Amino acid sequence: MASPKSPQILALNELGQSVWYDNLSRDVLRSGELRSLIEQGVSGLTSNPTIFKQAIADTTNYDEDMRSDALRSLDNEALCEELMVKDVAAAADLLRPIYDATNAGDGYASIEVSPYLASDENGTVEAALRLWKKLNRPNIMIKIPATPQCIPAIRRTLEHGINVNVTLIFSDAVYRDVAEAYISALETRVSKGEDIRAISSVASFFVSRVDAIVEKGFDELLKAGKVTAEQKDVFFGKVGVANSKLAYESFEGLFGSERFKKLQEKGARVQRPLWASTGTKNPIFKAVMYVEELAGRDTVNTMPPATLKALIAGASIAPHLHDGLAGAKQIIASVNSMGIGFDALLQELQVAGVKSFADSYKELIASIDKKRATV
Repeated sequence: MASPKSPQILALNELGQSVWYDNLSRDVLRSGELRSLIEQGVSGLTSNPTIFKQAIADTTNYDEDMRSDALRSLDNEALCEELMVKDVAAAADLLRPIYDATNAGDGYASIEVSPYLASDENGTVEAALRLWKKLNRPNIMIKIPATPQCIPAIRRTLEHGINVNVTLIFSDAVYRDVAEAYISALETRVSKGEDIRAISSVASFFVSRVDAIVEKGFDELLKAGKVTAEQKDVFFGKVGVANSKLAYESFEGLFGSERFKKLQEKGARVQRPLWASTGTKNPIFKAVMYVEELAGRDTVNTMPPATLKALIAGASIAPHLHDGLAGAKQIIASVNSMGIGFDALLQELQVAGVKSFADSYKELIASIDKKRATV
């Protein structure tokens, strides 16, 4: 029997937001968990090297594949890619009815290029083309980080007609560069007489990590006697949402412009902001804080298991993205004025995010090498 639709997910859908699942493993597929979540209203899926490290390295679910004759001859990285591709393909097939029903508006599964390529423009494009061809499904998104070296790779990949999930965006400035890459890529395709109607992209803007690093910055200033506990409390748990709202304001300006309307006339879709890292890092915060605060039109919220479970259990859903924009700007200005270099922190977060994914990938490859000696 099919799982009933989640009233909370339906409420977000009615506001114009899609709910995606930030989790993938063989067990999620085999157990029917993903199918059940799709029945409840989940309409997309994201994955990353850390998620796959936990899925492949920390379980025995993939050992049989490693023993197969078809994969035995592959080197460790190629084997790792095949294991990830198999899971993402299965997830995409489960989501395909949504893709078809929404006329390519939703129902995507994402797979990330190797994090080792975060500084390699050409290597990123080649990897994106290879993964796209290998998966051979229209509802795939190739995840590429928004590093300075990969912004051109994002544009080039989109120019090939490949859907892109741009990941590891932390600042409004980088978000605007990402949106420019998307719009420019569509304009290039139009200038060549190529179709743009089926191209889809999301810009993954990270939320909770911003609050975590700002909280750490305030703690350091507090120890140094440069701020008071009361000053810290004013901004506690508010900066990540404020930062996201600034990006959403940029989204509305860029995709409501005359420039983009010309592309819309030819069938272009907006590049939706995707709220990522929406599980709360601090246990004091309400589990669905970033869900409730960032509900709004033309967006996606990809949620880790605990956050999605909390959402389904109950949440207050209302369109809050436009609330308090002036206050959001004041929050960011005040953080800077207190001696926390906000822009530098956001850059630090992107560098740390790339390193974290690379470290997880390195652990994954090492684990595969070790497992192959015993399975």
